[in-house]
Amino acid sequence: MLVVAIVFFILLLLNMPVAFAIGIGSLMYFLIGSDLPIEITTQRMVAGTQSFPLLAVPFFILAGNLMNASGITERLIRFSNALTGHLKGSLAHVSIVLSTVMGGVSGSANADAAMQSRILGHQMIARGYSGGYSASVIAISSLITATIPPSIGLILYGYVGQVSIGKLFLAGIIPGFLMMTCLMVISYVIARKRNYDSNIVQKRATFKEIMITLKESIWALMFPVILVVGIRFGIFTASEAGAFAVVYALIVGFFIYKELNWKNFKEALSQSVTDNASILLIISVSSILGFLITYDRLPQNAADFLIGITTNEHLMIILILLFLVIAGMFIESTVLVLLLTPIFLPIVQQVGVDPVHFGILMMTIVTFGGMTPPVGVTMYTTTSIMKVPLEDYIKESIPFILGVFALVLLLTFVPSIVMFLPDLFM
Repeated sequence: MLVVAIVFFILLLLNMPVAFAIGIGSLMYFLIGSDLPIEITTQRMVAGTQSFPLLAVPFFILAGNLMNASGITERLIRFSNALTGHLKGSLAHVSIVLSTVMGGVSGSANADAAMQSRILGHQMIARGYSGGYSASVIAISSLITATIPPSIGLILYGYVGQVSIGKLFLAGIIPGFLMMTCLMVISYVIARKRNYDSNIVQKRATFKEIMITLKESIWALMFPVILVVGIRFGIFTASEAGAFAVVYALIVGFFIYKELNWKNFKEALSQSVTDNASILLIISVSSILGFLITYDRLPQNAADFLIGITTNEHLMIILILLFLVIAGMFIESTVLVLLLTPIFLPIVQQVGVDPVHFGILMMTIVTFGGMTPPVGVTMYTTTSIMKVPLEDYIKESIPFILGVFALVLLLTFVPSIVMFLPDLFM
């Protein structure tokens, strides 16, 4: 496995796409000193994608792209503005609330950050907000999509770890709203200190105005609610929920909002094919590495090593999360979920940690890696679209990063926050 790791990191440093880095690294195991037949690689690649629960991923990606092409974004911006437009740093709060409600539509942090960078990013800078502050708010608030259902990451975690996706969806709701509150408080403090929006007087929206924008957005806001309720009461499985989501998005786009035309439909379909191809390629080559990890008894060896250090569940989680923070700075979150869930999940279960609780913590941390240097995809997406210098982003993101870490520590030591809804309804 050492050869695999060395080849993998060398290829990453050479900027090779991560799927090929994993695949070539895994192939080296078979070519150098292994008695295993090389045919296992193709068998595992095919078997890795032959899973009914995995169907949820392409369905939800397509549904998210269809919903984004259906005119929901403008409606959700108006709703978010009605709720928070009167606060200091109003556009920052709109971005954070929008990430929360868009998380229930797109399920992808990078997609959310890219969309907001184009729509809100330049508006924030034009209104006098610093580029670093604007980019930090948009990038780090997209982290909320890691927990708000239907998070693609939670679906993959549930698939790999054989954990109830319905419970994971329920468990992510309270942490998602807590993160929204935490980031809004930090944004408000900074905006007030710098006197942002001092020349703009925006009165608080009346209850009637909020209700009007709520009515306009209701079909988008109902989307995650229907999914969670449907899965909880056994109306459909997570995979069937994905298929339902596509039909729901088509009905909303074509017949209710009437903004989804054939041109937008084809663009959404094309984008979904690209997104799914990259994710499923990573999943298929990760299946080879997953087989090798199990074959070399890496989970058992890692468990013995970590339990030799401590059997305290909180300390164990913190050690694993610290490792995930560092790994997330270099490797994309989807890859980490597929590779590390089989290693770490048995360890935390052995010390008494609920797999649902650990799933929320893990997804938050590995997704957060996309917002941090040196190779955070979401960070680069946001700063490149908004043309913000990377050093400005890094400096301005520090308060938000500290806020996220504080929230993760709270969720670690008070697991009842995460488990309240799953325990209540399931």
